[in-house]
Formats: sequence, structure tokens, C-alpha cells
Amino acid sequence: MPTLTVPGAELDVELSDEGGRPVVQLHGLTSSRRRDRVLQLDLGRGLSGTRLLRYDARGHGRSTGRPVPDDYRWSVLADDLLRLLDAWFPGERVHGVGPSMGTATLLHAAVREPDRFRGLTLMVPATAWETRVPRADEYRRAAAFVEQHGLARFVAAERGAAPPPANAGAPPTEPEVAAALLPSVLRGAALSDLPSPESLATLGMPTSILAWTDDPAHPLSTAERLVQLLPDATLRVASTPADVARWPQVLLEDVARRS
Repeated sequence: MPTLTVPGAELDVELSDEGGRPVVQLHGLTSSRRRDRVLQLDLGRGLSGTRLLRYDARGHGRSTGRPVPDDYRWSVLADDLLRLLDAWFPGERVHGVGPSMGTATLLHAAVREPDRFRGLTLMVPATAWETRVPRADEYRRAAAFVEQHGLARFVAAERGAAPPPANAGAPPTEPEVAAALLPSVLRGAALSDLPSPESLATLGMPTSILAWTDDPAHPLSTAERLVQLLPDATLRVASTPADVARWPQVLLEDVARRS
């Protein structure tokens, strides 16, 4: 697999080149492109006739990182994304897709360089603004737990939480982050938030927002607020796995419509 060197990390990258439109796909916190595929969050599996760029964020999956919490701020991940686009799709406008941390990374990059994005498909946006503060505290507690008790006990504790109804039946997985890096990754997430509402209101690219119900880490309130803020956004809400199974078709239609 090709890689890209960025400050403090080596990013593992995969390009599915069938010609046509450029698309970049991101993943969520503690996940990877491999794990998102297992969790049925790999919407790119339904694409054809595109140049689909997938990669593991720094410290995740096959990408390297260092134990520095600031390295995992969403704004730093947006720096990485823009460097990837410069390397693989120079001068082109791309369609971006990704869940949770991937959504946040895309929004930070789009606020910084809106002309780089033809459209966005944002999935299960995480806590933001008012709801971010208590979630950040949870990340800090989780980081301390990993340092004190180890990765195995952290994974066991996480498996005790009920999944959202739309994700019911997903196979059990473990974080795709090395134990030595996980506390820093979690603290980096605690230091992060979505861009300001005022800056998001300036983004004019067509945007689909795919959310689901009953998930405190990805509350419907964030998705609803984004729809209010973004000038050209639509919202679809999933409550069953069958609803989520239709999301790859949404991406396919988004990419085709916005070409």
C-alpha cells in the first residue's frame, strides 16, 4: 500500500482507481478503514467508476503516530486530509464521506478550503458544542483507565454498552489503535470540537447527513443542528440496520448527482 509522510506520522493509503470522479473516505475514532468495513460503515463498497481514496488516520489502523495528544486534534487530522488531497487529487474538487471523527475532519478541512470539496456525505456526527464538554470528560477518564488498567479491560468495559438500534447485530470489534497510543488518541478527541456554527454556515457545497437514533456519543441533536447551519444539507435518520444498509446507495447518488 502507498503511504504519505506527514508531521509525526506515516499514513497508510489505499486507492481504488476505476477512473472518473475523485472521492475520499474517512473513518471514525479508534477505528480504521478495515474496521469500518466490518461495522458496515464502509459506504464506498457500493461505488464504481470512481477514484476512491481510503486511508487510516494517524495512530489508527496501519498508520503510525506518536503519543502526543495534540497530534489527534480534529484540526490536525484536517491538515493530514488536505495533504492527502494535494498528493492524490491535486487541483481537483472531491466528494468526502466519513463517520464521526471522519465527519469532523471533513468539516474542518472544508471550512479551511471549501473549494476543495464538491460535496459531502457526513455520517453519525459526534457530540459538538454544548454536548461536547461532558463527552470530552468521558474521553479523559477513558484515557486514564487505559493507562491504569490496560487495553483488555478497556475493551471489556466498552462491550458492556448497548449499541444504537441501527447498529444492532454488528460483530464485536476492538480499537484499531495501539495500546501505547490510545490514551493520546482519546485525549486528542477530548481537545476537539466541530468548527464554529458561524464558519459552518458559510459552506455551500451539497451535503447529506446520515444519522441514527439512541446513541449518546452521536446524538441526533448534532445532525439536526448541522442541517440548520449548512445552507444545502439534507438529513436521513436510521433506526434499524436495514436503514443503514441503504446508506451506500445514498453515497452513490450523492457522487453521481454532484459530479
